[in-house]
Amino acid sequence: MPDEYEGVLARNYDALYGVMRGPSGDAAFYRGLAEESGGPVLELGCGTGRVLLPIAALGIPCVGVDASPAMLAALRAKNPPPNLALVEGRMETFDLGARRFRLVTAPFRAFLHLLDMPSQLAALANIRRHLEPGGTFAFDIFDPKLAWISAPGENERLDATFTIDGVETRRFAKVRTNLATQIMDVTFRFEPAQTDGNTTVRLRWFYRYEMEHLLARAGFTDVTLYGGYDRRPWRPEGETVIVARAP
Repeated sequence: MPDEYEGVLARNYDALYGVMRGPSGDAAFYRGLAEESGGPVLELGCGTGRVLLPIAALGIPCVGVDASPAMLAALRAKNPPPNLALVEGRMETFDLGARRFRLVTAPFRAFLHLLDMPSQLAALANIRRHLEPGGTFAFDIFDPKLAWISAPGENERLDATFTIDGVETRRFAKVRTNLATQIMDVTFRFEPAQTDGNTTVRLRWFYRYEMEHLLARAGFTDVTLYGGYDRRPWRPEGETVIVARAP
């Protein structure tokens, strides 16, 4: 993850996304893929280990890569098992030498942090290089809600309420979108106010066929899209879960 995860987001991450993402079933989906693959498993954007730690708990050899030292520090503080190795690095440039994986994942929209085509293709090429022949790359994005993206983004909204250190905390979000670049700037504010204040995350949204084209250019085959972590059929303006295979 980029630098914006170093402060307030890293500190609140587990409490916040335990509320926001726990009900989605994403951790169970990726754990199921890991069991099917038999490992080893590489997770990109592993953060504090919300998705990866349950996989490592199965005894499957795992590597977690993240660009944020603060997020990796939070994961190390949980005393991960010895079968889980952690590496600081970016999706486009990490290098694990000769190690190859049956499954590579990028949960919770980590791929959206790649804001331009060169970085997207570099990441996909790097992922392919680290996959065993016939290995699987699984990740999730979202299909954009066009009416929401094209609306003026000046209004702040409450997007989560959670408890951390016994304090009920609210997070507010303000979104600004650039329709030409497909980039959104999401500014988060927390109440009660925290010492490092607001933070802004930049994400690039993808349309379905754009994503399929990128995967094809990178040499992936057998691309399957789901509309949720229960493997329901894909539908527009919803969750997009993608499973692709290396030749």
